[in-house]
Amino acid sequence: MNENRIKILKEENIDKALFKLGMPMVISLLVAALYNVVDTYFVSGLGKEAVAAVSFPIQLIFLGIGLTFGAGAGSYISRLLGGNNKKEASIVATVALISSAILGIITAIVLFCYLEGVLKFMGAIPSIMEISKSYTGIFIVGGILGSINVTLGNLVVAQGAAKISLKAMLLGSISNMVLDPIFIFGLNLGVRGAAIATLIARVITSLMYLIYFIGDKNLIEMKLSNFKPTFAIYKEILKIGISMLILQILQTISISKISYAASFYGEEAIAAMGIVLRIITLGTNVVFGYMKGLQPLAGFNFGAKNYERVRGAIKASIKWTNVFCIVWTLIIYIFSPSILSIFGTDENVLNIAVPALRAGVIMFITFGFQFTYSTLYLSMGKALGGVFLNSLRQGIVFIPIILFLPKIMGLNGVIYAQAISDLITTIITIPFAISIHKKLRLVIKNNL
Repeated sequence: MNENRIKILKEENIDKALFKLGMPMVISLLVAALYNVVDTYFVSGLGKEAVAAVSFPIQLIFLGIGLTFGAGAGSYISRLLGGNNKKEASIVATVALISSAILGIITAIVLFCYLEGVLKFMGAIPSIMEISKSYTGIFIVGGILGSINVTLGNLVVAQGAAKISLKAMLLGSISNMVLDPIFIFGLNLGVRGAAIATLIARVITSLMYLIYFIGDKNLIEMKLSNFKPTFAIYKEILKIGISMLILQILQTISISKISYAASFYGEEAIAAMGIVLRIITLGTNVVFGYMKGLQPLAGFNFGAKNYERVRGAIKASIKWTNVFCIVWTLIIYIFSPSILSIFGTDENVLNIAVPALRAGVIMFITFGFQFTYSTLYLSMGKALGGVFLNSLRQGIVFIPIILFLPKIMGLNGVIYAQAISDLITTIITIPFAISIHKKLRLVIKNNL
């Protein structure tokens, strides 16, 4: 399995290698986003208040925990299995899983204790507070399983069993689609029904992973006696996982600030921005996932001093992400009214959502460029530059914009905040891109 992975990193056609390495993460992130899109679709039948009530990014917190331990441990486990060190791989997997569960539970307890304050921070207004609490309270329990499932999915992929992860995630997603209307409308549970459906779907996904891990094809053995956490293990996990955690934390804060800024313009604005963000997230998650293929490919070949292959990986990443971003932008921009009408026909919501969705994608074409270089810096061991670039779009640049622009432009400030952030982030990224290409040209010239 590891020899095959090394062959992919070292010799495989670059376009194919990026696809093979990135696709499992693309699917993982899309399925995670799809849960929220499906919930929003069915909840939209209950009215704008219900849509607004389920628009807050609690799920990103748990997704960040799962990706931190899952993606971080997955990379380490692949190397251990390649060296035929199954015992250590089993210990790392057990540490990652239990750590993810413990941190998920602690996070859930903190959220329960301060639920109303958290929802206020995220933009919940008095008219939707009780509905939000009834949904979020149950959703938080499912969030713990969400963290565990994302971790397990990455551990499965690390063993070369991506199809198992795909089946587990798809079964959970399909279950959620089937159960949502049953619990929301059939049992008349409203938004609580959507949260219960998500919880059951995640239990189903967990059971699928459990079946795999107790089967004969599993390469690692996870049991309580293997929980032997050490500083060295956490260091290896966090080397990869910390960037994912930072990214999810910044996304949580930025989306919270969007919802909070929108809350001054009523339930319609909260509902509209909630729907828009869920649609846009589908596109950004494709690029995020694809770039998880660039990270090992660029890192391996930079370490092996195969600098031409690194340059090839950069060109391929920008090419294919640009193609996707252009197509995605055109589809969303042209068909915004039709896409948004799926989530309800409230005229006040659509009057805000249509321009907001179009504004949200007008600079999306730059997203592949931005994320190519933030990923590249991390993969080449330039952690400070990588974390800085990773933090720009949703943090360093965006947060000041969303805090101040609405005070100047009103609701339009909320609508155009992301586009302005993308423009500024792209401008800041350009000198970093030039610098890295200069370095690559220099080392290639010196090695000739």
